[in-house]
Amino acid sequence: MTEPEQLPYLKKIYPTLPAMLRKFDRFARKRAFMGKSVGEFERWRTETRTLLHELLGTEKMESSPAQPQLLSTTAVEGGITREHWRIQVEPEVWMTLFLLVPESADKTTSVFLCPPGHNGAGKYSVAGVRGYPPIDEKIDHYHYDYGLQLAKLGYVAACPDCRGFGERREDPADTTRLSEGLKGDCYRLAHMGEPLGISVIGMLTWDLARLIDWLEADARFDTQRLGALGFSGGGMQTLWLAALDDRVKMAAVSGYLYGYRDALLTLNSNCSCNYVPHLWEYLDMGDIASLIAPRPLWVQSCRDDRLNGPRGVVNVEEQVAIAHSAYRLLGAPDSILYEICPGTHQWHEEHLTENLAFLFTHSMT
Repeated sequence: MTEPEQLPYLKKIYPTLPAMLRKFDRFARKRAFMGKSVGEFERWRTETRTLLHELLGTEKMESSPAQPQLLSTTAVEGGITREHWRIQVEPEVWMTLFLLVPESADKTTSVFLCPPGHNGAGKYSVAGVRGYPPIDEKIDHYHYDYGLQLAKLGYVAACPDCRGFGERREDPADTTRLSEGLKGDCYRLAHMGEPLGISVIGMLTWDLARLIDWLEADARFDTQRLGALGFSGGGMQTLWLAALDDRVKMAAVSGYLYGYRDALLTLNSNCSCNYVPHLWEYLDMGDIASLIAPRPLWVQSCRDDRLNGPRGVVNVEEQVAIAHSAYRLLGAPDSILYEICPGTHQWHEEHLTENLAFLFTHSMT
């Protein structure tokens, strides 16, 4: 069998991106908040949430009883119990999760949702499940075990598999192949959902809201001061959930809050889960973050994260500034914290205790 011939040498290519950048500049962000009063902002928030539910397709999602099932319990380091659950989020659609419960936890213990990002095998890296070399490597590289870090500090951490990850893969064979097993099936979900008007973000946001429903019904822990913390794709899920669901009382978004033009249009090979049809015509990411105000928001980015786009952290700072203007208008300018960390794309826990104190302090005001 002969080797295939090489492809033709192309001295020049003619890409579409420059034209799409011009279109972005012409058509984007036409529903940004332009008012001056709190009343105008609250009307904008209501109208914008309605618009986003339409764009995400969450109105097409189907309610169902949770039918929770405890699959196993495992004792892990520091007296923490790792509960393995499954709950139903739509008819015949199941979410699997690890619930990390410190031995001191009771009805006064706050809960954090800790959705996973990419390339970490879903909930396993976030919950710090070691003993699998590829997962160990991702935990060490990205500092990925933020769910376990929170549990060690005494919080209950809900670490779910989002659709397409971990036990929620579409193709069982993917779990036997290393690269596919670490990543997710977002492109499959996009191909199934978008022609029906349902985006991947819509599916993931719906599922996390159903997780809150179950935690509230379970009533073992304090969900009145519920938090959400996520890195990368987990930051994406945290951003959208907090923007659309006021039950999230505090949010931490790491490695995600950046402008769409630089980070998702110019860097257009990013995962399908980031893309919502027609979204850019209406809003940028800072506008979505504005919907969280005045609830406390901690944004974390890394100076050399390539996902920031070609202009670096300037692209993040611009979006934080958009959100900050909403916080100022609502009388909570100190309830948004922006942290720039050294290095490339990764979660940083160095100031976790202090920054959690910030979230809790401002959630009381």
